[in-house]
Amino acid sequence: MPFDRNQMAARLAADVPEGWCVNLGIGIPTLVANHVPAEREVIFQSENGVIGMGPAPAKGAEDPWLINAGKQLITLVKGASFVGHADSFAMIRGGHIDLCVLGAFEVAENGDLANWATGENDTAPAVGGAMDLAAGAKRVWVVMEHTTKDGRPKLVEKCSYPLTGLRCIRRVYTNLAVIDVLPEKGFVLRDLAPGVTFEEVQAKSGAKLHLN
Repeated sequence: MPFDRNQMAARLAADVPEGWCVNLGIGIPTLVANHVPAEREVIFQSENGVIGMGPAPAKGAEDPWLINAGKQLITLVKGASFVGHADSFAMIRGGHIDLCVLGAFEVAENGDLANWATGENDTAPAVGGAMDLAAGAKRVWVVMEHTTKDGRPKLVEKCSYPLTGLRCIRRVYTNLAVIDVLPEKGFVLRDLAPGVTFEEVQAKSGAKLHLN
């Protein structure tokens, strides 16, 4: 069966090494902090100046003053700290974030990312800190559903939406598979969700997938 959102986040969390400093985008990426093993030290950073985020708070234990950049309630781990926005973005723009995990509308086979605007409604989109993170983090992974709600592929040959970053995505986690993005090959299948076949993933992708 395809992964649900928590299983997607858990699959990604399993690949985050000890000691990395990680920024989590809005949506499914925020679930990653809930699935890092307690014995593994991963430092979660948020653009609003939190260094050392923990998992989401238990019901009844929420602190309304503790939020991430997406205004979601968070907890802190031992040794956590708060810094100003200037210091927070100095970390991001200075290349001190080991990994950024973002959602996406589309990822192209060359690693281009589109995650902030589709032009399909009247809302006013804002790229926020995603552009800084796409350019400044040492590596960027995406976690997202493999297709849109109406079945259109999100893995594409070329992005049709406004770009957030150029050639910045190294790996994509979806409800169907884990796919690396390599400069010389494009999309390379790394792992499959239980019961999902390569043929199924290829049929739901808008670009050619390669096997290792």
